[in-house]
Amino acid sequence: MLAPALVISTALVAAPVQDAPAAPTPSEQAVMRGVDFILERQEGEPRAEWPYEGVYRVRGEIPIGYRVGGSAIAVLALTQAPDYDTDERRRAAVKRSVAFIARSVGHPLMAHEKITATYDVRGWGYTYGLAALLHLRKHDQLPDDLEGDAELAIRFFLDGIEATAIPERGGWNYARRAGFDEPGRSSPFMTAPTLQALFEAEAQGFDVDDAVIRAGLDALERARTKTGSFAYAGEGGGRSRESVPGSVGRMLVSEVTLALADRSTVERVRGALDAFIVHWNWLEKRRAQPGTHVRPYGIAPYYFFYAHYYAAQAVTMLPEHERGEYRRRIEELLFSVREEDGTWNDRIFPRSAAYGTSMAVLALVMPQAGEPVGWVDAGADAGTDAGTDAGTAPAPAASAR
Repeated sequence: MLAPALVISTALVAAPVQDAPAAPTPSEQAVMRGVDFILERQEGEPRAEWPYEGVYRVRGEIPIGYRVGGSAIAVLALTQAPDYDTDERRRAAVKRSVAFIARSVGHPLMAHEKITATYDVRGWGYTYGLAALLHLRKHDQLPDDLEGDAELAIRFFLDGIEATAIPERGGWNYARRAGFDEPGRSSPFMTAPTLQALFEAEAQGFDVDDAVIRAGLDALERARTKTGSFAYAGEGGGRSRESVPGSVGRMLVSEVTLALADRSTVERVRGALDAFIVHWNWLEKRRAQPGTHVRPYGIAPYYFFYAHYYAAQAVTMLPEHERGEYRRRIEELLFSVREEDGTWNDRIFPRSAAYGTSMAVLALVMPQAGEPVGWVDAGADAGTDAGTDAGTAPAPAASAR
């Protein structure tokens, strides 16, 4: 009678014990708190928007470019945070926003017309609206009943980007000097994200004018200075607003974008990351402060989380063994400026906390998002390293980063 009991007892002792689910890390907790906040801040009638708020207004209203661009960035954050596909709250919020972004093509201030003002922000709607819709399309996350509208909007944004490229010089800018006949100067701040959206569109099979991409890349290269900084607009030339401390945000996005087209190197990307960390305190001095381009480095508050997002993206371009420490440093910096309620905001406007929190969430989930899509210049001369500087080795292939 004892033997069977012993067998049963032994079996019970030997049964595998199920591991308890791992507790979420502080980063994971912060991401989900950010998701909750973004959902709380969706506005409009119906609740479909997360407008970016700055000082610029059109007839007293936040311009449509900021409304579309801010909403698109929030959509990217909601969809890239974990467990989106099983979160009905997020899916419903994103569906409303996708409908808004797609409908924006009918707004008169989104039309593909020649710029007739010194400040024109529709390009932010084109670029980030395109990026968000392409991301959803790529991951089969577009609502079924909005796929057709989204496809039309993607083509509209592509046409708008090509129509507003700076003639002769290439690239894009949201600001220009008085005198509408002057072609304008490219802004790396705007040109680099726009090029990344075009790279993704072409990778997904959309018809993109390679000459427009090539001219934009040329404009980025001309903006680089001898110190590695990038001009605020136009060509590098050593003016105060081109100094490294004031340039770290656009250095990061520019070097990443150029590297994706084999026009920069891992060394330059790493150098931009190091500059961001070393000069971070100058960015912090301008966070959530009034004014825009304040001396000595001409740093505007809206560069702050923009820079953190592209710093996180730059890490994906580094060799695997280097990424962990850089990610730790970026995360540490982000947490040092997190508000008590678990949000982030780099402006004096409460509404822009949705943008800041979205950018912070995107930076924190970047390791799962991975390296962005690159671009190969099919028109480059055979045997020519089109974008490399004299004495600089070509950028390694993506697999070696």
